[in-house]
Amino acid sequence: MSTAHPARFTLDPAFTVGEVDPRLFGSFVEHLGRCVYTGVFEPGHPRADEQGLRTDVLELVRELGVTAIRYPGGNFVSGYRWEDGVGPAEQRPRRLDAAWRSVESNRFGLAEYIDFVRKAGGEPMMAVNLGTRGVAEARELLEYANHPGGTALSDLRAAHGDKEPYGIRLWCLGNEMDGPWQTGHKTAAEYGRLAAETARAMRQLDDSLELVACGSSSQAMDTFAAWEATVLAETYDLVDHISLHAYYEEIDGDRDSFLASAVDMESFIENVVATCDHVGARLKSPKRINLSFDEWNVWYQRRFQAGPLPDWEEAPRLLEDNYTVTDAVVLGSLLIALLRHADRVAVACLAQLVNVIAPIMTEPGGPAWRQTTFFPFAQASRHGRGRVLEVRVQSPTYTTARYGEVPLLHATAVRDEATGAVTVFAVNRGRHGALPLEVALHGLNLERVAEHSVLADADPEARNTLADPERVAPRRGEGTELDGGTLRATLEPMSWNMIRLV
Repeated sequence: MSTAHPARFTLDPAFTVGEVDPRLFGSFVEHLGRCVYTGVFEPGHPRADEQGLRTDVLELVRELGVTAIRYPGGNFVSGYRWEDGVGPAEQRPRRLDAAWRSVESNRFGLAEYIDFVRKAGGEPMMAVNLGTRGVAEARELLEYANHPGGTALSDLRAAHGDKEPYGIRLWCLGNEMDGPWQTGHKTAAEYGRLAAETARAMRQLDDSLELVACGSSSQAMDTFAAWEATVLAETYDLVDHISLHAYYEEIDGDRDSFLASAVDMESFIENVVATCDHVGARLKSPKRINLSFDEWNVWYQRRFQAGPLPDWEEAPRLLEDNYTVTDAVVLGSLLIALLRHADRVAVACLAQLVNVIAPIMTEPGGPAWRQTTFFPFAQASRHGRGRVLEVRVQSPTYTTARYGEVPLLHATAVRDEATGAVTVFAVNRGRHGALPLEVALHGLNLERVAEHSVLADADPEARNTLADPERVAPRRGEGTELDGGTLRATLEPMSWNMIRLV
């Protein structure tokens, strides 16, 4: 059954949003639960390489198309001593991690992370501890990681087995320092001053770094916007990006609002952009601050908060959400929101990569498999490179409790300027009716539909599990055609769609 009226929009190469920075398809590895241990790193596993990295996981990470990989946290970083994770693994100390009430062995540290990122084909994105540490430790970490040689710390790296520098260009100045849950939580004024002094110190060593200041942990924080304004007043000329974090879940059975989660994400992005530009105007600066949306995902936080934290275990099972088709459709919509703001979102990190609210799951000593959320991300990363075309949707709407009237269609389109191919990413938020789609194509010289891939299921709770790892996968859409300069398709109820035109 279809809705009575089609959704429509027009694509024209003269009207664009911006170029997609490949780092928009980043992810996040934190020392939390089993993300690292028995996730990316499991010496003795049948598929482990000589360094202990799981090659089955590496294959899936490459298939996922991850670019920048943020590390080592997250809340974990605010109690982390980077020195604990370098040198011979057997000599590294075991520490208590208060953030996740776990024991950290430090068998996986900086060298292992760089090895993983290189084998995954990604770019490192390193966070420094500004919770319990500060300027000196950040400078020392930078020297150890990036200086070519001839100093105590760069020579120490060489003695540890890595003569060549790691070349980390992208650095986060702490994590969620606005949050009272954060070890070393600070006021905006306190953090802004510390971030500015840390940035100055790091730039004294290397002014080519890209630096990310901590923004708000969510738009719902009481300090939101005032936090950004205060922090940027101190750091505007010293940093390149400010961070955003957002997680979404279905609350009290309100699926209609959950499917519209991207309304909040787009509002968050636009409000932070407005705040950045206001501060720039006040400072009379020609510089433009971009956004690093370096934590985002579907996360059932209420389930997590309802249970106790572990009692000082090593790599406990934490935050291992098993995602449904519904969750995958929402995640696809969040990807669309990021792409629709590619002019300002330069970096984004799906949190996290393996086991912990992740697109990839593993069993210790056993297999690795794709969650439902794997598929929209992999398709967007592969085919969402190029220039985002402006999409102004005319769509039937539906009513939500949280966001009011919301369009059934959420969509964007990306043009590969080398080939001229266009990929449309579209979500039908409607739960009960198929949605006809008509796209007018102007000046694009497209000849045919190369592919229409659909992720949907008659069972909205369908998911991939250890017992049935291939229950959910994308399938071919039917009846999609390009006729006389108009794309026509039917979007199934509650579906993620990728339509490639060449």
